[in-house]
Amino acid sequence: MTRVKRGNIARNRRKKILKLAKGFRGSHSKLFRIAKQQVFKALKYSYIDRKKKKRYYRRLWIVRINASVRLYGLSYSQFINALKKSKIALNRKVLAQLSIIDTNAFEFIVKELKKG
Repeated sequence: MTRVKRGNIARNRRKKILKLAKGFRGSHSKLFRIAKQQVFKALKYSYIDRKKKKRYYRRLWIVRINASVRLYGLSYSQFINALKKSKIALNRKVLAQLSIIDTNAFEFIVKELKKG
């Protein structure tokens, strides 16, 4: 049977992990076994935090809408309920941007909801 040298395969596998661990502190970026654990942990957190990011932004938009709507004497829940009843289909991201960037348009929406 012929001899098979696997040196390159193992080295490449380790280099790939150590490349992902670049920037980690201390032995977390130098030693393979420790780096592998930290890379797996980092990848797990990055996956989870991509989901958390969506939740965080939704919370931020709700806070901004609530703050803007209270200037007109409504609460957030009353405002959203009135939006749904009047069949105005604007999502929270757009409403939050309107409340900051185009206050006149946001004020128009609020006053229309208060009428009806």
